Amino acid sequence: QVQLVESGGGLVQAGGSLRLSCAASGRTFSRYAMGWFRQAPGKEREFVAAIRWSGGNTYYANSVKGRFTISRDNAKNTVALQVNSLKPEDTAVYYCAASSSWPQSQPKGYDYWGQGTQVTVSS
Repeated sequence: QVQLVESGGGLVQAGGSLRLSCAASGRTFSRYAMGWFRQAPGKEREFVAAIRWSGGNTYYANSVKGRFTISRDNAKNTVALQVNSLKPEDTAVYYCAASSSWPQSQPKGYDYWGQGTQVTVSS
């Protein structure tokens, strides 16, 4: 069982940056792969980034490559998403998720989800 809580969202201007954080609680967190997804109003959930339990492998959606960075600190039970060079189209609720496997971009492969944090980018 894993509980996830996101934070760090906010309102920023285009070109700005934020650091989103996901705090996890529960046993064996370090053995879970972690992912970030986002969902804009009226749109389906969209994959953003994923990281394996070791932190050695990452996977990004093409739309965020070169701008977003996923990382984790297993000692602190946290996962972060550094979002740079933000664009208005990045506006969405961002969710973190945990998986006991390596589903990468597939949301059905994730077992646990946080409540989300809002990111709004103005032009």
